[in-house]
Amino acid sequence: MIEIEHLNKTFTARSGVHHALSDINLRIEDGDVFGIIGQSGAGKSTLVRCINMLEQPTSGTVRIDGADITGYRGRQLLGLRSRIGMIFQNFSLFQQRTVLNNVTFPLELSREGRGGKNATREGREARAKELLELVGLADHADRYPSELSGGQQQRVAIARALANEPSIMLCDEATSALDTRTTVSILNLLRDINKNLGVTMVLITHSLAVARMVCNRIAVIDEGRIVEEGSTEQVFSNPQSAVTRELLHFDSLTQVQADEERAGN
Repeated sequence: MIEIEHLNKTFTARSGVHHALSDINLRIEDGDVFGIIGQSGAGKSTLVRCINMLEQPTSGTVRIDGADITGYRGRQLLGLRSRIGMIFQNFSLFQQRTVLNNVTFPLELSREGRGGKNATREGREARAKELLELVGLADHADRYPSELSGGQQQRVAIARALANEPSIMLCDEATSALDTRTTVSILNLLRDINKNLGVTMVLITHSLAVARMVCNRIAVIDEGRIVEEGSTEQVFSNPQSAVTRELLHFDSLTQVQADEERAGN
C-alpha cells in the first residue's frame, strides 16, 4: 500500500518559489491500477517521482507498506527503488545495448542481484528472456532499440521495469508517444501484468480515456492540488470539478477527430 499524507513540493526559481505540489493526500491499495490525471504542468510527474524519491518532498510523508520512505538515503533508497519499477514516455532505453542487455541492466546494478540465480550472466539472461516472452518480444532479444517500433521499445522498457520483481510500477505518460492502436496494446499488457503478477500500478496520464481503459481508481490533479478522487466509474459518471469536465470534453473531441480521420481514409 502507498500512503501519501500532506505532501508538499516547492522549487525555488528566479521568479520566486513555485509550489509544484500542495497538501497531497492519497491512498493507493495493493493491486490497484491507480490513475493520476491532469494537464501539462499540473504536477503529475513531480508527484510520481516523489513516490520513489527521485524528487525529495519539501514536507509531508510517503509510506509504502507502512514504512515512511521520506528519509531514505543510500542503501535504503537503492533497495526501495529495486522494488519500484518505472517506465517513461520516451522509453529511456540504452541505444548501444541489445534488447536482452537492456532488460538485464537492472539485475547487474541490483545488490540483490549479486546473490541467487541473478548472480551469474546466465541467470540474468534467463530472467530477461522470461520477461521478453511475457511482453511478446522473445524473438527480438538480439536487436537494438533503433530497430524496433515505438510500441516494441515500450514493451522492452516494461520488461526491464519488471526485472527485479517489483511490487509497484510507476508509469509516467507511458503511452503518450504512441498511436491509438499501440496505446491499446500497451494498456492491455499493463492490465495483464497487474492481474497476473499482482503488481500495483500508478499510471500518470493527461487522458481520461486512457485511465478509463485500465484504472480502477483515479485522482485528478490541477495546479499541484488533488481536485477530485474516486472510482473510475464514479468520476466518469459524475465529475465534480471543472478540470475533470474539461478533460472529459477534450477526450470526446479527440475521439471525434480520430473517427473523422479514419472515415476520411
